[in-house]
Amino acid sequence: MLRRGPEVADLPTIAQNQPMHDFVLVVPRAPFASSVTLTLDLLTTAAKLACRVGVAPPRWRVCAVTPGSIPLGNGLHLQVDTLPARSSAHECWILPGLDIDDASQLDARLAQPDIPPLVAALRRHARAGGTIAGSCSSVFLLNAAGLLEGRCVTTTWWLASALRRVAPTTRVEPDRMVHEDGTLVTAGAAMAHMDLVLYVLRQRFGEQLTAMLGQALLVEQRRLQSLYMSPAMMVPENNLIALLTRHIAETLPEPVTVGTLAARANMSTRTLNRQVNKVLSYGPQQLIQSVRLNRARVLLESGGLSVEEVTAQVGLGDSATLRRLLRRRLGLNPTQVRG
Repeated sequence: MLRRGPEVADLPTIAQNQPMHDFVLVVPRAPFASSVTLTLDLLTTAAKLACRVGVAPPRWRVCAVTPGSIPLGNGLHLQVDTLPARSSAHECWILPGLDIDDASQLDARLAQPDIPPLVAALRRHARAGGTIAGSCSSVFLLNAAGLLEGRCVTTTWWLASALRRVAPTTRVEPDRMVHEDGTLVTAGAAMAHMDLVLYVLRQRFGEQLTAMLGQALLVEQRRLQSLYMSPAMMVPENNLIALLTRHIAETLPEPVTVGTLAARANMSTRTLNRQVNKVLSYGPQQLIQSVRLNRARVLLESGGLSVEEVTAQVGLGDSATLRRLLRRRLGLNPTQVRG
């Protein structure tokens, strides 16, 4: 059985008018197991370290729509309590991702009978003024609860186009690792859940505890998902983007223009711009840069080529252009990409 949060009876007595918990780990049926266990390990370690920096230990509980044992896969099970009928604005609800492999599984998963009571609870907590922190595919649960209207969020980068389709009034920024908009905090792909938990711990308990936690577990704050993005994976179900991405990659290091892409897709440049923007929320010129930059990242990480040689292989003209793009898009220089 997985570890649980410290029991209230084991902790110092607090005033009756204060909330009993800082966090509620809200576990959906069939969650992404690592997101659940990462949360518990981070909270448990933070509770152990809190006395060293002179702060109260975080208090949490683990809840689900139905109490009992939730299977996490690979023989692991987690005991959960029932979600509270009344929400406290003090509590931050942490929502791990769903165990899905791609966007095509989302509709079926969101149609499962456990989803309506879960989204109703999320809606109730939001109405009470409570914070909700969700990562990866769990951002789609926030949308199902009607909480993304007019908001700016992030999600796993390869689900960004699917989120834009179902939440057209929401600004989706997949470059970000973690983003806060009011009482919603969202994070990117599965392991960005670690960044999410570190973020909400930093909000509640300060930089000193979070820094010590990072040192103890050898984890650090990551600001961007951009470094890990592959244009070919962003919309695998979209034939046009797959065609364009493949053509750009196969043409490297020769220059590619929007005009040649339009001709390859058998459409006008205006139509191409509209179609690419509809899917990616940016135009074909940025798609060209994304493919080049992704290839440059792979070559730099391999460590076998100089910056100038990498620049030549991706058709960027000069190393200053590559350095500028890396800084603007990834927030890194070539040395940092090499690691």
